[in-house]
Amino acid sequence: MSGHGSVAGTAKAVRADQPVRRNGRFLRYWFGHATSAFGDQVSTLAMPLIAATTLHAGPGQLGLLTAVLWTPQLLSLLVGTGVDRLHRVRPPLIVANLVQCLAVAVVPVAAVFGALSMPLLYAVGLVLGVGEVLYGTSYPRFFVRIVPRAQYVAANSLLSTTTSASNIAGPALGGALIQLLTAPVAMLADALTFLVSAAAIRSVPVDPADGAAAEPYLLRLRSGVRYLRGHRYLRASLGCSTTMNLAAFMVQALLVLYATRELRLGAGQIGVALGVGAVGGLVGATVAGRIARLIGTGRTIAAGAVLYCLPSAGLALATPGHPGMVVLASVEALSGFGVMLFDINNNAMRAAATRDDMRARVSGAYSTVNYGVRPLGALVGGVVAARTCITPVLVAAALLGSLSLLWLAASPVIRLRTVTDLVP
Repeated sequence: MSGHGSVAGTAKAVRADQPVRRNGRFLRYWFGHATSAFGDQVSTLAMPLIAATTLHAGPGQLGLLTAVLWTPQLLSLLVGTGVDRLHRVRPPLIVANLVQCLAVAVVPVAAVFGALSMPLLYAVGLVLGVGEVLYGTSYPRFFVRIVPRAQYVAANSLLSTTTSASNIAGPALGGALIQLLTAPVAMLADALTFLVSAAAIRSVPVDPADGAAAEPYLLRLRSGVRYLRGHRYLRASLGCSTTMNLAAFMVQALLVLYATRELRLGAGQIGVALGVGAVGGLVGATVAGRIARLIGTGRTIAAGAVLYCLPSAGLALATPGHPGMVVLASVEALSGFGVMLFDINNNAMRAAATRDDMRARVSGAYSTVNYGVRPLGALVGGVVAARTCITPVLVAAALLGSLSLLWLAASPVIRLRTVTDLVP
């Protein structure tokens, strides 16, 4: 049975012609998203700092820490196929938030008892990754029930703008909290924001989904894979974003280590550089919809893919101290601008192109490949950097990521004018 009836029913309660900022259901969710996004910045900076400074981890261990966080994404297809059978769309999101809250809270508790270690950080990263899989596969079914199709781009733009704002203020706030309270204790702030997010989702009234047809689990799993593989838009989107993620995580696994050891920056300086750089993401989130209206959704996605990856090559020009901080901020600003152009329009395209009864399992299949490649990128980056040095890896990753454009150029995505042209 298709879930189209549920989406249509919800759409009656939310007028498609009104601004997304007057959509009360969406705004409740947005509040929780915003709170959690700011909290995430603390842990994003604190965990690699604990590993690099307190536990004296090397490039390989930093790469493994990033890889462990994303390895659960390989289970996304299995989880998403199961989620598609659920009638209630909120509980999986709430459970995911609570699981992540408990995982983050383990770090400050371990610090109090002197039990911090790399295996503990690996375990925390693994549980956080599991929570993210459950959240990520469940979210599309929730999103389309609180946001009409005509508001997809606007809603994604507001969410991405908020994330970009958190990327601006969050790293600086996180760096200050870490210096004031120590990295483990500062992570309590992130744990609390997961609770706020869970409460916000709980407060949103959502129509139940019809759920997937009562067919065998493996049959449903295979149908999701076939649907994704056979869809020209989704297949090209997946190839492009997977190439981008492989390259981006070669860089991300090494970025904090590169900043601390090669550029000789402290936690506060790294936080400021990342915060200033995130201004580019905020600008990108603000103008992504307008650029898409001007040059077309497909071309905006393509431009975002290149702008996200290529700037990382500029890190090779960085020198220790304040000049390096300026280069780091500039690279992050350009990349942030690019990823917002890509994500906002690509996410809207995926939402518009996917049949409702396929959303969770297709999202799971997509994430299994797209996010599943992230630990591979982190491991490759860490291992190669350990055997050579960090700078050539950063440049190679930037060039590799730019090749993601080829997936779009060989597909109808590049010619897509607007997501309303798509029919699931």
